[in-house]
Amino acid sequence: MVTKIGLDIAQCAPAPGLEPMARGKASSIAALLKAVADPTRLQILALINQGENGQACTCDLTGPLGLSQPTISHHMKKLTEVGILTAERKGTWVHYKIDREAWSQIASLFE
Repeated sequence: MVTKIGLDIAQCAPAPGLEPMARGKASSIAALLKAVADPTRLQILALINQGENGQACTCDLTGPLGLSQPTISHHMKKLTEVGILTAERKGTWVHYKIDREAWSQIASLFE
């Protein structure tokens, strides 16, 4: 069917066989995106990625970000809850590392 402006509506329809992303996967990725959609959290992820062995301690982040340890810990908790960061206690401090599998879920959206 062609409309008055000459557009074939069939061209606007999804290609045969295309299906939406599974709802569970979409919800999981949405939670990841929501967690990283914060400027401070993006800065944290960049600093961790640049850290020695791709990890950083909370104590390594307070100075460069100009934020208190409780504020950094709040952001780390959010990133850990959605699985984008893993945490390992070393003595008094907790060291964080980016979970590459979780990060690849975000990256795959743009492929």
